[in-house]
Amino acid sequence: MPDIAAFDFDGTLTSGGSVFDFLSAVADRRKVATASASLLPQLVHAAIAGGEVADRTKERLFEMVLSGVETSRFDAVCIEFAGAHLAGHLRADVHRRLQWHQQRGDHTVIVSASPEGYVAEAARRLGADQALATRLATQDGRLTGRYDGKNCRGEEKLRRLREWTGQLDEQSARLWVYGNSRGDLRMMRAADVGVNVGRLGSLGRLRGFPSLAASEVAH
Repeated sequence: MPDIAAFDFDGTLTSGGSVFDFLSAVADRRKVATASASLLPQLVHAAIAGGEVADRTKERLFEMVLSGVETSRFDAVCIEFAGAHLAGHLRADVHRRLQWHQQRGDHTVIVSASPEGYVAEAARRLGADQALATRLATQDGRLTGRYDGKNCRGEEKLRRLREWTGQLDEQSARLWVYGNSRGDLRMMRAADVGVNVGRLGSLGRLRGFPSLAASEVAH
């Protein structure tokens, strides 16, 4: 029976974050910089507090930058951005592990708090079976900037992952989860094999999980 392998996107499959660069690609850097400056105290607080504070602040930033953008433009930018981002930021070591799972015949999925539009395109290019990410609401052919559902982080990542794996009807399959930050913690705790690919290693929030190299030895 194939296993299931879930990969976070930002900082896991790719180096660094993607959201601010993506927002700049959709709108322009000046608009993103202006919105970020006006939200600076909230963004700092969100980075420290995490949780619902971070979710609300991120949504407010999206509203300020993306509200009114035509969905046709958004979709086109998602395709272009995904290709460019993977070309410049794909982590070779984690990509090799993704390919290892695919060669074994495992089910692979990318689970991310970033917008689903470009995460889904990145998943398609990488040959993953599915992408679970933050959906953005639309109205009359334009983005509202608000979430369609919840920000796909923390508990929501785990909920969406369980929902998807439940559809596979392979309840006895082993679950591997690859993450790099506290937003992946719940998902990793639920895994049979959780792998910490964060740059902080033993200093990060996921220090209780084996590294990529250690997981290769163990499995």
